[in-house]
Amino acid sequence: MKGTNSSNPAGFILLGFSDQPQLETILLLVVSIIYVLTLVGNTAIILVSYLNPKLHKPMYFFLANLSFLDLCFTASIVPQMLWNLKGPEKTISYTGCVIQFYIALGLGSTECILLTVMAYDRFNAICRPLHYGVIMHPQLLRRLAAVAWISGFVESTVQTILVFQLPLCSHHRVDDFMCEEPALIKIACVNTAFLENELSVASVLYVVIPLGLILVSYGCIARSVLRIKSAEGRRKAFGTCGSHLLIVVLFFGTIISVYIQPKSKYTQNHSRFLTLFYTVVTPSLNPLIYTLRNKEVKWALRRLLWRHPPQEEM
Repeated sequence: MKGTNSSNPAGFILLGFSDQPQLETILLLVVSIIYVLTLVGNTAIILVSYLNPKLHKPMYFFLANLSFLDLCFTASIVPQMLWNLKGPEKTISYTGCVIQFYIALGLGSTECILLTVMAYDRFNAICRPLHYGVIMHPQLLRRLAAVAWISGFVESTVQTILVFQLPLCSHHRVDDFMCEEPALIKIACVNTAFLENELSVASVLYVVIPLGLILVSYGCIARSVLRIKSAEGRRKAFGTCGSHLLIVVLFFGTIISVYIQPKSKYTQNHSRFLTLFYTVVTPSLNPLIYTLRNKEVKWALRRLLWRHPPQEEM
């Protein structure tokens, strides 16, 4: 294929779901509704975590970080997606593509580390309850959150520099609805074996290893919970971890399908729907999952919405 003289074109064409125009109107409506739910739900989680003293705990500190991350993540992707879905024009400027790529990848990488940190918090809460307050002190919370955010954007900086140095094919057609690394690599007019190998290494560091640590943490948690003699105690312990584990399954399951599963195992259309799930649907589910399964959050939301909420359930 004919390559460009420069790796800095005027812009890109995001093909997205243009091969299925009958879906675009439906997706525009569905994604718009989900985006509003994401904004409302995650903003509510941040507000109740900050305003309610009873939620000034490590678990809710990290949950507020996750909600803020999801707000930024969807804001970096969804407005451009809605613009492209509403009409025939599917373009994004070169600068806009770089910014979207950098922010979305940085936040996605940060979420992988943050979910691991949240699993570590649950491990200490269940397996080391007597020392929990000493281990998870405020300074450690801030350091762990800083590690998650900094490491995520270090990864994003490296990947952005490598990807946007590639000489690109003249058509500049990205077979996705966002500027994502696998789709951008496909339009390079050079051998991308090195970058694909580097992406595999990054996937191991930011997906496989964090997921492994999370599974080890929950293995230890399950063993500790099964030792609890009280059925009520076991139910409460599993309840505090169930929400986080469900989010881990939803997020890492789709990430692995897009970034790690061999490309021959699924179609590009299948890949786009998986990407749509973890970029749009999952951020809207996080506050819903935590709200439905957590009595403290539900009571704090009632208190935020009504002056005289019902009595807190014991």
